[in-house]
Amino acid sequence: MGEAPAFLFDDLQTGFPRGFDLKSKGCATATVIGNKAYLIGGADEESTSSIGVKLFDQTRGELVNPIVLGTKPQPCKGHSAVLLNEDRILIIKRGSTPDDCFWFLEVDTQYVREQRKVLGTEVVAWSKGVRGVAEKPVVISGPSGVGKGTLISMLMKEFPCMFGFSVSHTTRAPRGMEKDGVHYHFTERSAMEKEIKDGKFLEFASVHGNLYGTSVEAVEVVADSGKRCILDIDVQGARSVRASSLEAIFIFVCPPSMKELEKRLRARGTETEEQILKRLRNAQAEIEQGQSSNIFDHMLYNDNLEECYESLKKLLGLDGNVTASPTSYVNSAPKGVDLPTDISISKIDQKIFIKCGSPELKAASKDLIVLDLFTFKGGAPGRTRGLNVCAIESFSDDLNGSNQLI
Repeated sequence: MGEAPAFLFDDLQTGFPRGFDLKSKGCATATVIGNKAYLIGGADEESTSSIGVKLFDQTRGELVNPIVLGTKPQPCKGHSAVLLNEDRILIIKRGSTPDDCFWFLEVDTQYVREQRKVLGTEVVAWSKGVRGVAEKPVVISGPSGVGKGTLISMLMKEFPCMFGFSVSHTTRAPRGMEKDGVHYHFTERSAMEKEIKDGKFLEFASVHGNLYGTSVEAVEVVADSGKRCILDIDVQGARSVRASSLEAIFIFVCPPSMKELEKRLRARGTETEEQILKRLRNAQAEIEQGQSSNIFDHMLYNDNLEECYESLKKLLGLDGNVTASPTSYVNSAPKGVDLPTDISISKIDQKIFIKCGSPELKAASKDLIVLDLFTFKGGAPGRTRGLNVCAIESFSDDLNGSNQLI
C-alpha cells in the first residue's frame, strides 16, 4: 500500500465518473473502472525503468501495488490512456517511435483473471501493440518415426523465408557447441518455474529431471520476424497449447499402420530393441489420443511421403502459385511516423484519432493519425496484434461525434 499522488488524491477519495484518462498531470493518468482507479505513470516518468502502475480501491480508500506481469513499456515523455471494453487500457506513448507507441494494460482479461486466482492478489498485465496480423502458428504432432521431422524439413527447405522454429527453454546445462538463444534458452530452474506459474509458457514437461518448454515469447519472436512459427511437439504439449490463448492450426501425422511404423523405426537403426518397443507403446497411445481428443484440426496419413507433403502444403494454403516470401503470409506493418509529444486524442467507436501538432506531420499535410482497433487480437502474456494505423488529412468540425480524451 502507499499514498496516491497529491494531484489525484481528492478525486480518488470523492470519486469521479467512469471512463478514460479522467485526470492527469505531468506523466501520470488515472483510469476508473467500477470502484477501482488505475494510476499509470508518475510525475517523473522518464527517470524510471518502466511505466509504473498502482491501483486505488475506492471502496476501501486504499492504494495498492498490483503484481505487474508481462514485458513492461520503457519510460517516455508522457502518455495518454484510453479505456477499451472495460477489460484493458490502451496506453499511447508520446514522443515514441512507431514500433513502441501503443501498449495495452490488461486489467480484467481472461489471462489476468486466471493469474489473479492463482496468485491471490491484484494483478495487471502489459501487452505490446503490434501493427499487422501474423499467420497462425502451426502445431505438428505425431509418434516417433512417423516422418513429421522430414515433412517439416521439406517445408523449411521449400519456403525458408516463410517459416521459423521457436527456440525452446530448458533447465539443463548446454552440451558441446550448443549456444544460448540458438539451440535452447538455457535458464535456471527457479526462473523457469516462476514464468510457468505466471502463465508465460504454452507447454512444458519434465524430462530426466530437467524442464523443457515453449514460451509465449519464443513464438512471438518468430512472428515479429515476419515468419510463421512451427511447433514440433508431442500430444501432451499440443493439448497444453490448445488450452492456452494461442490461436494455432493443429495437425497430427499418423502412420499408415503400426506395422509400417515398426518397420520404419527398425530401419533407422538408432534404437535398441527395448527402446523400439517403448516407442511403439508410446506411439499407440499417442495415436489414440490424437484421433479421439479433439485437439487436432487435421489428420495426415503418411503412407506416401510426397503425397503427404502435398497435403500438408494444401492445409497451409501453399498449394497454389506462391513465392517464397514472408509477405505472402504475413501482413507486414506499414512504416509509420514518430509520435510527437504535442498530441490530442479522440475516440469514435473502435477508432482512436490522434491529432498531432508535429511540424513534421504538418509539413506532410497529414496531421491526424487513425488507430483502428476493430481487428485487434491476442494479448498478454504475448503481443496484441492486428492494429491498423494510418496518417490522414484532418477533417473539419474537430471530430464531430467523438469523445475528446485529452
